[in-house]
Amino acid sequence: MAKKLWEKGIETDAFIEAFTVGKDRELDLELAKYDIEGTIAHITMLESVGLLEKDELEILTKELIKILNEIIEPGDFKIEEGVEDVHSQIELMLTRKLGDIGKKVHSGRSRNDQVLVDIKLFLRAEIIEITSLTQKLFNTLIEKSEENKEILLPGYTHTQAAMPSSFGLWFGAYAESLVDDLVLTQAAYTIVNQNPLGSAAGYGSSFPLNRTLTTDLLGFGAMNRNVVYAQMGRGKAEQTMSYAMAGLAGTLNKLASDICLYNSQNFAFLKLPDELTTGSSIMPHKKNPDVFELIRAKTNILRSLPTTISTLTANLTSGYHRDFQLLKEVLFPAIKELKDCLFTTDYSVSKIKVKEGILDDPKYRLIFSVEAVNELVLNGIPFRDAYLQIGKQIQDGSFQPPTKLKHTHEGSIGNLGNDKIKARMRDIIKSF
Repeated sequence: MAKKLWEKGIETDAFIEAFTVGKDRELDLELAKYDIEGTIAHITMLESVGLLEKDELEILTKELIKILNEIIEPGDFKIEEGVEDVHSQIELMLTRKLGDIGKKVHSGRSRNDQVLVDIKLFLRAEIIEITSLTQKLFNTLIEKSEENKEILLPGYTHTQAAMPSSFGLWFGAYAESLVDDLVLTQAAYTIVNQNPLGSAAGYGSSFPLNRTLTTDLLGFGAMNRNVVYAQMGRGKAEQTMSYAMAGLAGTLNKLASDICLYNSQNFAFLKLPDELTTGSSIMPHKKNPDVFELIRAKTNILRSLPTTISTLTANLTSGYHRDFQLLKEVLFPAIKELKDCLFTTDYSVSKIKVKEGILDDPKYRLIFSVEAVNELVLNGIPFRDAYLQIGKQIQDGSFQPPTKLKHTHEGSIGNLGNDKIKARMRDIIKSF
């Protein structure tokens, strides 16, 4: 059985070892390629400050790239039984192949800053992927908004039909919501995109490390300068990312809720194609929007992520704690869930068909009351008098709704402002 990196000849009870390792061996596979990336940057820096010979760097880099190829090829790389984590596995593979040279890769770093840099590289890549998926959904929503901007539907307050809206407004509203979600995502990216490598166990090193070099080699936008704060960033990066993820989940959740409602027979504002629906075991007429019901449920769980992470990391003093290990168990599956929800929402929304002539139904005639009030105001009648006049017509049954809408201001039915929304999205994407 492989020795632990920290082992000193005292054997840990088997059940204690299993308890403390937890799901690390499974989840660490997500970090494997980033551990290689971080290690190559670290040893390149070690050679530059005289802690490795040039030929040793070449030998180690070549072997690390071989391991990376095993990681990239599905099924080839694994964390062996008895090996705690991915960091131990990679160092074990190096020492098996290279002997004493392989043991030199850990000079000037701790597993603490090693896992920190792995996680930050992983989260940075995941944020970029989440952003790309969000941008795709945004483009679909804008396209749907433009396609259907002339088609009206009721707008609701207090779950009651209130005023005329349009599918252009409805689709476009969710597009703009995603822009704000990416503002928060960009903030998370900025916090994640800082180099903790070289902070070691949280108190730096007596080796003459060049942290600027590893920052540049790993493409980080900045460095966590204070080594104590670098360790305090464990949990903070995850917490900040969880807020961004919860924001995106909130937008998807509300969209899914609307679709489930608008797809029902009592509303019938839109139609989902048969391939997106499921049936009933006893009711042959049923076409259930299960995909959006599950998006609604999954995103509700994702919205609880910030609470879970803040609770997990509450009351921890500065410095490393093993509690942080559980962050991976909470966050990694949630990232996959959010990406699945973004992809599925985009695919499903692209296939939605909207209904025309919804407001021709007499039950919606009263939602034009504000239009009638505004017409009177434009003809010189004070607003409160116009309000009372139309209210009386509604009460006595003489109200006749206007036949045309005149919404021209920015962001209204007749002036969606999608170009401005798209420009803002472009600016946000450029800021990553």
